[in-house]
This record gives sequence, C-alpha cells and structure tokens, in this order.
Amino acid sequence: MSALLTAETLRDRLHRLVPPAESAETVAQMMQGMAAAVLVPIILDPAPRILLTRRADHLRNHGGQVSFPGGRIDATDLSPESAALREAWEEVGLDPGVVDIVGRLPLHETGTGFVVTPIVGLLPPGLILKPDAAEVSDLLSLPVSVLLDPAQPKRQRMRPPGSTDWRDFYVWPHDEHYIWGATAAILLSLARWLRSEG
Repeated sequence: MSALLTAETLRDRLHRLVPPAESAETVAQMMQGMAAAVLVPIILDPAPRILLTRRADHLRNHGGQVSFPGGRIDATDLSPESAALREAWEEVGLDPGVVDIVGRLPLHETGTGFVVTPIVGLLPPGLILKPDAAEVSDLLSLPVSVLLDPAQPKRQRMRPPGSTDWRDFYVWPHDEHYIWGATAAILLSLARWLRSEG
C-alpha cells in the first residue's frame, strides 16, 4: 500500500469498520465499572493525521503519557461512543457535533483490568481545540502515513514506571513523544485494519 492516503480514501476504508462482538466476560467487566472508551480522532487534513494528547504530569494514572481522549464509561453514558465523545469534550474541548463516528476497533484490555472500546471518529481540518490543563499538558499528532509503514511500530523491552518487571512493548516513532502502551496497541489495531484494506 502506498504511504500516501487521501482523506477521501481513508474515509471510505474506515466506514467499513464493523463493531466487534462483545464477549460475555467483557460485558461482565463493563457491568463492574471496568469499562472505558477512547476516541481515536483522525483529522482529515490533505495528509490525514491522528490527534493524541499528552496527559498532565500530575495525574495519578499514566501521568505524562501519550493517550487518546477518553476514560471510564459512566452510568449516565448511553454507549461507548457517547462516553468517548463526552471525554473528548471535557479533555480537549472537541465539539461532539463535528465528529463523524465511523466505527469501533477491537476491544483492548489494559494491564490494570480496564476493557477499552476504541471509537474511530473523523474530524474536519482547522479545528481550534482548548485542552483542559488539569488533564492534558499538550496536543500532538501522528501522520496516518506512519501507520502504513510496514516497518512500524518497533518492539522495545522496558521496565514501566513503578514496576520491577521488564515487558515488551510496541513503540511508534515520534520526534518529541514516546508513544507506547495501550495507545500504541490501539494504533497498531488501526494500522492493521488500514493495511488489510489496502
């Protein structure tokens, strides 16, 4: 597949996403409050890119890490989609009305037991976002073309902060930020979809 992907082609491929079936175990975890949702926002610039955040350093969970807008699914949320849109509004000031939800990627279970539903949404170019400094220290993006590179992501062995165990992680290249963990795994899921659709 060419590393060049137009916004129109990308939109066509992503509109074929099909929500995966949820297992009984996953539903049980969701009922126990271990469900979360993230928005995977793709900005439809001439060279499409994925919007990411850097979490505020002072946050107790995953402070300073690169992530998607998102969080725990609340009892008042009607669906993972509504939770992801609510969190994106709270974290970066993204108006839910401008997001074109195109589907879900496979569920991702974190090391802390959360079951995360990644919701893929397309955004128009030129949006002005207002990150909440209490939650987000920076906005960044990753070109979709990077996801199409079959040499990416790289596997690295590291010891996560606060852990004594070494683990193998996927890491996506970025000039200024370290993209790993659940975020890297979800990006890999999106990359595999885009590559298989090429």
